[in-house]
Amino acid sequence: MNYLSSLILIAILLVNCKSDKSEDVAQLNEKPLKLKEALADKFLIGTALNARQIAGYHPEELAVVRENFNSIVAENCMKSERLVANQDVYDFTTSDKFVNFGIENNMVVHGHTLIWHSQTPKWFFKDSLDQEITREELIQRMKNHIHTVVTRYKGKIKTWDVVNEAVLDDGTLRKSKFYNLLGEDFIKMAFEFAHEADPEAELYYNDYSTAVPEKREGIVRMVKKLQEQGVPIHGIGMQGHVGMDYPELEEFEKSITAFANLGLKVSITEFDITVLPSPWKNQGAEVSANFQYKEAMNPYPEKLPDTVSNALNQRYLEFFKLFLKHHKKIDKVTLWGVNDGNSWRNDWPVAGRTDYPLLFDRDNKPKSVVDSIIAIAKK
Repeated sequence: MNYLSSLILIAILLVNCKSDKSEDVAQLNEKPLKLKEALADKFLIGTALNARQIAGYHPEELAVVRENFNSIVAENCMKSERLVANQDVYDFTTSDKFVNFGIENNMVVHGHTLIWHSQTPKWFFKDSLDQEITREELIQRMKNHIHTVVTRYKGKIKTWDVVNEAVLDDGTLRKSKFYNLLGEDFIKMAFEFAHEADPEAELYYNDYSTAVPEKREGIVRMVKKLQEQGVPIHGIGMQGHVGMDYPELEEFEKSITAFANLGLKVSITEFDITVLPSPWKNQGAEVSANFQYKEAMNPYPEKLPDTVSNALNQRYLEFFKLFLKHHKKIDKVTLWGVNDGNSWRNDWPVAGRTDYPLLFDRDNKPKSVVDSIIAIAKK
């Protein structure tokens, strides 16, 4: 081999080595996608934060939030019972930290919730003599509360659950204290007050069991009436507290379509999937329902069997396939909690159980279905 041929051979070998090394480095530097990255062009992916997380007690859980989610909602700290336990004495300590966390991490912050029959302080409906207040006084208290909270976070919280769970499963309106004093007009007023406080905010009605046909029809009737009155309503939140065999995917899909056909945005809110048996036929999410603990109601206290775990992963994947199918209608999908250990499902409707309802386990590790969701989102 002459001198020139040797130089050419050496050059080829160097180029090949450099090329191979570059490919190896590129593969090492290529990081697997996180949920929020895989779903970025489909919809926001969110989670709920509890008070201890917001206070910074669980940094490892907040790391999961930062890495995987681009939207957050407060589990409890923005409900009126927590914000204003005593009349006219607001405590925004936790809610301010919550909102600031979202802003600092470039997340969309969702406000939950302004008017709800549950977790509203008793003083809201009573006068100084512990007597029920008048219609006029309740209207004023609603307006003051909504204006106080929404105005504080104007420009920071872009979307609000204005009214929560006002429709029963049979499609009729819940006879709450708000309804009993104000009739169905309380819903209209709440949206109007919220719009006055922040005309740029998107306003949602939020409810559970929205896949129940009668309830779906009742919500559609209510929203159409609001729209005919010119009430500013921009979206419907479909709470996703579901089980392994309810609701049927077809009914859930019908509700997505029905709500989108109203010209509204649709959000999947409070999503989790319980693997535990229900102690009653009603599969809703009425927080006041609770039942005595029985071992038969807690079948997996130590570990979830592989067969059940696989079935749970498949159920999650079916729902996310549905969400991706309708991604043009859906604004965000929000999990109700960060990991299995801090899910409300462990204590509702039977306290002291062990459930596995979220995408991250008790050690903050993603379940295998997370990779599956990322894979189908990339297609």
